[in-house]
Amino acid sequence: MRKGDTKVPSQRQLRVGEELRHAVAWMLEKGEIRDPGLGTAPITVTEVRVSPDLRNATAYVMPLGGGAGTQAVVEALNRAAPFIRHQVARTVKLRLLPNFTFVVDSSFDRAQHIDDLLRDPAVARDLRHDDDDGESGSGA
Repeated sequence: MRKGDTKVPSQRQLRVGEELRHAVAWMLEKGEIRDPGLGTAPITVTEVRVSPDLRNATAYVMPLGGGAGTQAVVEALNRAAPFIRHQVARTVKLRLLPNFTFVVDSSFDRAQHIDDLLRDPAVARDLRHDDDDGESGSGA
């Protein structure tokens, strides 16, 4: 669940989001979107969140390798959002196709931050100490 979300998505929202994610990822993989801001790096669509009324979809994307061009990629995708919506309408059959908004997926940065914290010598020392306590108490 993304930061700021308060309600658990319904099964329908999850299914529609996953269908949209596959359709957008397939478009990007085939290279159907021609925009100089996209560059040449492959783009990963990690998740598509759909609003409860299915009118809006937020696609979380990350260029492979991340880097400084991430914001340019998101801006290019948002410029191409009407085209993407039109193309997705050809493959995903819904009564009403949502409007797309593309944002940078920050979960990779959060995961890296957690990994860095766990590799910190002080934290590693504390984790080793906790493991030692758990093993000595269960030997009886």
